[in-house]
Amino acid sequence: MATIDGRPAQYGISLKQLRELMEHRGREGVAKISEQGGISEICKKLYTSPNEGLSGSKLDIEHRRETFGSNVIPPKPPKTFLTLVYEALQDVTLIILEIASLVSLGLSFYKPADEDTPVLQEEEDHYGWIEGLAILISVIVVVLVTAFNDYSKERQFRGLQNRIEGEHKFSVIRSGEVQQISVGDIVCGDIAQIKYGDLLPADGILIQSNDLKVDESSLTGESDHVKKGVDIDPMVLSGTHVMEGSGKMVVTAVGVNSQAGIIFTLLGAAVDEQEAEIKKMKKGWSKPCRFLGTISSNYIFTTC
Repeated sequence: MATIDGRPAQYGISLKQLRELMEHRGREGVAKISEQGGISEICKKLYTSPNEGLSGSKLDIEHRRETFGSNVIPPKPPKTFLTLVYEALQDVTLIILEIASLVSLGLSFYKPADEDTPVLQEEEDHYGWIEGLAILISVIVVVLVTAFNDYSKERQFRGLQNRIEGEHKFSVIRSGEVQQISVGDIVCGDIAQIKYGDLLPADGILIQSNDLKVDESSLTGESDHVKKGVDIDPMVLSGTHVMEGSGKMVVTAVGVNSQAGIIFTLLGAAVDEQEAEIKKMKKGWSKPCRFLGTISSNYIFTTC
């Protein structure tokens, strides 16, 4: 049998079972934990100790990341500069200005066969292209400035977000010692200490608690604080705030496999669908705009 750091490589509980376990609340959650043999048995299946925690060896930590995932929710890929330029060009006002500039340029180069045209009129017609070119340059400048501003803001936001995530530390027990580690380094099976004011970085099951109350409004929308305890509601979820008390939990789900990660993934899919609908609406508006631009250009052409 394959071993990792002196223990079996195969865990006694799978990622799917842990995810299903964390979907339950209250007494139902207590019953589901009992079906697994209790919290002590779950710790044994994860090869962790409620008192000593994980060994902290690099081999063991890396194997847990490969099996249960890392405590990182992948951000949405940033938009490229060309994508932002394309989105800026979809503005209805800019589309109208683009059509107007093209119409103006086209009319400036159109010269009807009229021998009686005054010299002054010929000079004005000779420089008539400047107006259309000025409008086109203005549109280009607006598009580039808008795209550059959006690109800069997105880079600044992602940089700030990465810095905040890098500075966020959490208390875990490894090799019998309390350590402050980055939330991205937390793995399934870690024994985490939670206290008043903490923003929980992963899902877990309480091993012990002391008058623990949690604000789960970020996940459920309920404003009332939820009392947590080993015998009443031992499930604590990532993205929630500890409002009262303290406790100790074994981490059972991290990253995209946590309840917060699942919600973020679903929200990301919903945002993609919403953006697709917005693009369809913009395309629907662009057709009437092009139609109006064509009518206006024909009118100008016939009147001139």
